[in-house]
Amino acid sequence: MTNFKNTLNTRTKPIPFLDLKLINQDYEKLINETLSRKVSSGWFILGEEVKTFENSFAEYCETKHCIGVANGLDALVLLLKASDFPKGSEVIVPSNTYIASILAISLAGLTPVLVEPDLNTYLLDPAKIEEKITPNTKAILVVHLYGKCCDMEPISRIAQKNNLKIFEDAAQSHGAEYQTKKAGNLSDGAGFSFYPTKNLGAMGDAGAITTNDDNLAGKIRALRNYGSGEKYIFEEQGINSRLDEMQAAILNVKLPNLDKENKIRQAIAKRYLTEIRNTSLVLPFAETVEEDAWHLFVVRTKDRSRFREYLMHNKIGSDIHYPVPPHKQAAYKELNNDSYPISEKIHQEILSLPLNTTLSEEEVSYIIEKINLYK
Repeated sequence: MTNFKNTLNTRTKPIPFLDLKLINQDYEKLINETLSRKVSSGWFILGEEVKTFENSFAEYCETKHCIGVANGLDALVLLLKASDFPKGSEVIVPSNTYIASILAISLAGLTPVLVEPDLNTYLLDPAKIEEKITPNTKAILVVHLYGKCCDMEPISRIAQKNNLKIFEDAAQSHGAEYQTKKAGNLSDGAGFSFYPTKNLGAMGDAGAITTNDDNLAGKIRALRNYGSGEKYIFEEQGINSRLDEMQAAILNVKLPNLDKENKIRQAIAKRYLTEIRNTSLVLPFAETVEEDAWHLFVVRTKDRSRFREYLMHNKIGSDIHYPVPPHKQAAYKELNNDSYPISEKIHQEILSLPLNTTLSEEEVSYIIEKINLYK
């Protein structure tokens, strides 16, 4: 173990990477009142809370439709299934992503084709897409990782040129923008997760799909409900994936504050970007600070274990998103011998610093001070 005893550490209270209890504290009274009314109503599945959230989130994303589902993975699977691609069709997806992006393609009966990211942004590199397109390619699944939107203009040109659909994995990008348009409104359809740690987080699993396509929306609404568009009539082989009334009620309480909370995240990110001067760290891409949702603030360093140990010694929490790339996971043994060196480098070097709405100015200053002292 590295000896950091010479590092002055006067802090007694740790700064956790994320404290969900604290994050939800301001909403506790209103959520309890809302849930109490919901319990008294006696209606728990596909009721008024879900309708309200679907309408509100569609309006927020500036899309025609929002369909609430059980979780973010189901959102992506349903998007792909509803598109009726031939079994085994190929879908372009970044090699640097959470495994759910790739699992969704497999679970929809399709074939993931991995493409390397841009090392500056960690997002799908448009320059590397076309070389992976074959006659079997039907879609591109972009992933707005860490709260930053992909560079959609060149990706859209590639899709149009090759007659491909584009879908967004927007699980980490609630409120992020690209050229004044919100994530969720940059493609043929988008999947969102409202896992409790997200910028817009439920208190359990929850997800949604946004789209401007009337036919796609109608099909997804049926597929999420066993394939039924009319009670007890089943035109498709669907699944049970419905956003429940309790989670929708919680999301309805939180949604009005999403932009305000994203502004807080942006302010913290700006401080990190301008005040962290430690040359042993690579800071995130900084040209779109006010467009990004800053779900995570990810730095890179060659000796991650040592840096994380140093932060821990100074009572600063951190996390790794994610330690093992999808193509090296046992779930995808057929990809284990493939080489994606940029993704592998990212996964070996990244570390997420605390960035959330509960951080005080003093805590942010302390984190910056200690990082600048790291040698």
